[in-house]
Amino acid sequence: MSIPSDPRIPQAVPLMTSRQRATLPRRRFLQSLGLAAAAGPFLGRSGWAAVSANGKLNHACIGVGGMGWVDLQNFQQHPRTQVVALCDVDANALNKAAAAVPGARTYRDWRELLEQEGDRIDSVNVTVPDHMHFAISWSAIQRGKHVYCQKPMCHDVAEVRALTTAAAEKKVVTQLGTQLASGAGDRTVVQWLRAGVIGKVKHLYLSANRPGAVEAYRLKGPRPAQSQPPPEWLDWDRWLGTAPTRGYAPDIYHPVKWRAWLDFGTGWSGDIGCHIFDAVWKGLGLGTPKSVIGRADESWTASAERRADTWPQANHITWIFPGNELTAGPELPVEWFDGEFWAPREIRALYSVEDYPTESAMVVGEDGALLNPLGSTPLLLPEEKFKSVTRPKFENRNHYHHFADACLGGPKTESHFAQAGPMTEAILVGTIAMRVPGTKLEWDGHALKFPNHAEATKLVSRRYRVGWNVGGF
Repeated sequence: MSIPSDPRIPQAVPLMTSRQRATLPRRRFLQSLGLAAAAGPFLGRSGWAAVSANGKLNHACIGVGGMGWVDLQNFQQHPRTQVVALCDVDANALNKAAAAVPGARTYRDWRELLEQEGDRIDSVNVTVPDHMHFAISWSAIQRGKHVYCQKPMCHDVAEVRALTTAAAEKKVVTQLGTQLASGAGDRTVVQWLRAGVIGKVKHLYLSANRPGAVEAYRLKGPRPAQSQPPPEWLDWDRWLGTAPTRGYAPDIYHPVKWRAWLDFGTGWSGDIGCHIFDAVWKGLGLGTPKSVIGRADESWTASAERRADTWPQANHITWIFPGNELTAGPELPVEWFDGEFWAPREIRALYSVEDYPTESAMVVGEDGALLNPLGSTPLLLPEEKFKSVTRPKFENRNHYHHFADACLGGPKTESHFAQAGPMTEAILVGTIAMRVPGTKLEWDGHALKFPNHAEATKLVSRRYRVGWNVGGF
């Protein structure tokens, strides 16, 4: 089964050269290289079976509009999954979903769903704005429910750590919504990097320069001075949830542009970064960064009002990670570019300056480079040098169905929280660096703090709105 179309998954610029069109023989990486032991959480069975007496997974969809509609459709298509409950603060979205799932019980409040459904559900997906990921996912996990959560895992670094810990303690099946992680392209990247095909890795360049992203996902602000009553179909208080009280304004929050606001989203790097980072993170076995520094577009940096409310229009983040047996030195620099910031010309020239994919990861090694354009075919560069390398043969796998299969006792998920949590933490450490631009932040991952910057440490966590406290926040 092919990976479903997702309007929020980056679409790489088509690379129409002969190397893209060529289909090469393939074989499985872990079998051929004998690295099953090193794969750890990526092999084996989940150890779980559905509690449903009929042998099916009883599933609840929390958030059914926008991306939630895509998630719902995918879970509906799994042959052993029954969508039995639906929840959304948007009555229009909920009514549409209810019409598609006759008989499903409906809720406007996720807390009521979890309370009322009890043992009638085995799993949930959480497809809501970032600021509510932790509260819903953590509450479900505490009830022993398996959780599929859209990316990023959480809004704040401390939430990610708490959610990762909770999932491990409760031993539930989890999956982050990095749909491309289950595809043949990303899994090929993981194989090649673990095998050292391009030699020891020296530098990593992550790019997210999608045309139109500024208009679709970012706002220059400021927040409207006047608010207005929310429409009857939207429960605005429940939409705000853990976030500060804000007056409703049309078109700038719900249903899409909430990502632009510090209160609700994590910016462009927080959203798309999980897709771009995932394969190279796993392939290189990265851990906790040692330091990070960020810079943003000048107009945002110069405006105290905008910096207090919205994310930048453009970002350049540099992490320094500890090296390992796959890297060329004791440290590995990893750079992120979006908006007006582009990877260096000489790096883009390894493929093509003019046709460089706008959303991609370029891994530079001692013996060559690996380019992974999102949603397309990974390439080894220069092409002539690596023409004899055989591509692995991976079946196409549906990321949602992989989660459902794991809940039913099948193989472990690709993006379980124990793997995706540390990656998300590193990405969100980068978003904090954006908020103190130009400052090198030393990161103590064990203590969850920046020893050299008290103000940045305050951004590791946030206080929830009174009445919405969950999990100690």
